[in-house]
Amino acid sequence: MAAPQQPRHLLLGFTAAQLISTLGTPALQIREGSSLKLQFRSSGCVLDAYLYPSAGGPPKVTYVDARLPSGADTDQAACISALGVHS
Repeated sequence: MAAPQQPRHLLLGFTAAQLISTLGTPALQIREGSSLKLQFRSSGCVLDAYLYPSAGGPPKVTYVDARLPSGADTDQAACISALGVHS
C-alpha cells in the first residue's frame, strides 16, 4: 500500500529545519536579505520553498512552488511524494 501524499499546505509554516527533516537535504539554498529559498530535487520534480521572517521566530515557509525538470508546472502533492518524506 502506497504512503498517503502530503498536501502542499502542510509545508506552509515549516521552518528550514522542519523542511530538511521532512524532505532531506536541499539541493540549493539561497539567502536574500532575511529570506531563504530552499530547493529540493528528484528525478521527477523540483520543489522550491520560500521562507520569510516570522514574528519573533525563525523564517517560515510562506510559499511553495513545484515543477517538472523541464520547467512545466506540476502538482505539488505529487512532487512532495516523489521527493520522498523522511522521518
